[in-house]
Amino acid sequence: MSLERFPVGMQLDVSYPEFRVSLTLLSVDRLQFEIKQGPFARTEIVDIKVIPLGNSLFAVSWQERDGATVTNVQDYDRGLVHSHATLPGGQFLRMTGTFEVTRPADVVFDDRPRHNRALVLEAMTALFQRHDASVVERLYVADYIQHNPAIPQGRDALQALVAGMSKDVYYEPGLMVAEGDLVAIHGRIRGWSDAPQVVIDVFRIENGKLAEHWDVLQGEVPVNTALGGIAMFDPTEGVRGQASAVVDDGLRQPGAGS
Repeated sequence: MSLERFPVGMQLDVSYPEFRVSLTLLSVDRLQFEIKQGPFARTEIVDIKVIPLGNSLFAVSWQERDGATVTNVQDYDRGLVHSHATLPGGQFLRMTGTFEVTRPADVVFDDRPRHNRALVLEAMTALFQRHDASVVERLYVADYIQHNPAIPQGRDALQALVAGMSKDVYYEPGLMVAEGDLVAIHGRIRGWSDAPQVVIDVFRIENGKLAEHWDVLQGEVPVNTALGGIAMFDPTEGVRGQASAVVDDGLRQPGAGS
């Protein structure tokens, strides 16, 4: 995560339990906050220090005119601001608020596709290569939605399925496509049925976990040389797809076509 990805120009309305504050990210060095109501009501522009923490997380700290010090952990994946403030009188506040973007950043970045690709790849290889049922709780939401009619709903059902899976089941990941909170992965699975199958799995990610799943499976058919000899699945397609994703991420950097 680079400081260049701090969303300069963005305006956020943050809702804490006791009050609301509008934040305008003027630069990587300055921020304006406006509290319209309550005992903390005021508007001020402050000098800030921004530290990228990775995964669309930034630590943003400043000191206000009255001596109050504030550190925000701004989480743009989950839409949360974790705020820690020490007031002039010594009172210490810990607050977490949700935010709404009221003005977009000057340059828009979306790191979710990269994070989500990694999450899906970890899940598919952990469950269907290593048969590690212990990762299900960490990677999947409790009320996991399953669109495959042969698999029951919920995370617990998936964990039980993996725990009882035949050792013959083995998954090979291939091409991956990600946009927003959706990821599609093309792969081949052996041991799930009598013959190898080529499968496309589509996942929806919510708050950093897998929340919903669709799949389409097709029995793998040998290459028909009379029609051109193209295989249904090529294990190297995943490597080529990852290279394309790296190029795409690079094109979204400032000064490189953004």
